[in-house]
Amino acid sequence: MFTLKQGWAALFGALMLLGIILSSQIWQEQWSIARYDALLIYAISLQILFLMTGLETWEEARVILLFHLTGTAMEIFKVNAGSWAYPEASLLKLWGVPMFSGFMYASVGSYMARVIRLFDMRFSPYPPLWMSFALAGAIYINFFAHHFVTDIRLVLFVATVVVFARTRVWFRIAERHYWMPLPLAAFFSSFALWIAENVGTRTKTWLYNGQTAQELVSFSKLGSWYLLLYVSFVTVTLVARDAIRSSKQQP
Repeated sequence: MFTLKQGWAALFGALMLLGIILSSQIWQEQWSIARYDALLIYAISLQILFLMTGLETWEEARVILLFHLTGTAMEIFKVNAGSWAYPEASLLKLWGVPMFSGFMYASVGSYMARVIRLFDMRFSPYPPLWMSFALAGAIYINFFAHHFVTDIRLVLFVATVVVFARTRVWFRIAERHYWMPLPLAAFFSSFALWIAENVGTRTKTWLYNGQTAQELVSFSKLGSWYLLLYVSFVTVTLVARDAIRSSKQQP
């Protein structure tokens, strides 16, 4: 049941990956629409479908939009800094970044919002809000700043454990509650995202600097996603305030 509910929560991301895989297998250069542009239409259609069917609420959609915007901003910066590239042509590209890419970040937000709701999650004891937002802000800024100044990600790794070491993720399956440490949950999620990254590079949808499609994505990206997940998690708490508990209490 845990696995099934996790898969259901990750439905948007799974459908995006399915679209990437299928399009990479069938797309022809002579077709009148570029693959990246078709993926954008596909992603928008998925988002409309999720809202119309109630798979996502409008409140969650507003936060997912924030994921889209912050993710696209980082994509534009990173692509132009040479960290990775989108090799195919596209009409709807913004400074080298196809517009569908923001939906890949939005799928992370969709998963987090839905998994909290589907598992009736509670986070206890949760650190002071100002501390969690300061950490998330520092992580996001470092993704840009490390190109110009010292990379402080090792400090940030330690900070995630210091700030959230006591926080338990409580989740419900049937009538029984279980828990795991929040940093461990973040690590498991980052591994799943690393696998998704390999789907993207294996299909040549994007490639990291110096990487070929046959090579695995560097394990260092696990650390990047681990940190980025804290930014994602803190963002989702904007609409999931009922899930956080300042004291150490069970649901």
